Amino acid sequence: VQLVESGGGSVQAGGSLRLSCAASGFTFDDRAIGWFRQAPGKEREGVSCISSQNDGPYYADSVKGRFSISRVNAKNTVSLQMNSLKPEDTAVYYCAASRWQTCTVVHGTLHGFESWGQGTQVTVSS
Repeated sequence: VQLVESGGGSVQAGGSLRLSCAASGFTFDDRAIGWFRQAPGKEREGVSCISSQNDGPYYADSVKGRFSISRVNAKNTVSLQMNSLKPEDTAVYYCAASRWQTCTVVHGTLHGFESWGQGTQVTVSS
């Protein structure tokens, strides 16, 4: 299993970035894919998730209305469009593959993710 993130960078507050995750080594259209982030000194946070068949995306409250997740199963890719970025969005962003087809959220936490990419840095300056 391999997941490779790209598209990170540095932007000013209010700007946009589009992250991409390229997957290989497993049946991509049989797994939900999630985006997570971890800022220095903070716990990892589940940001967004999309089911194997592209329905019912999940967004953390902190990004709802600003981030949009999408996937193209034919290309084994998942994207995260991030708009209206804030300094508090600064973190390393990871994509991950779930062991399930649907996004499982328990008490606001995404569960079931077992394969992870190396991450891409997103820095938002004020």
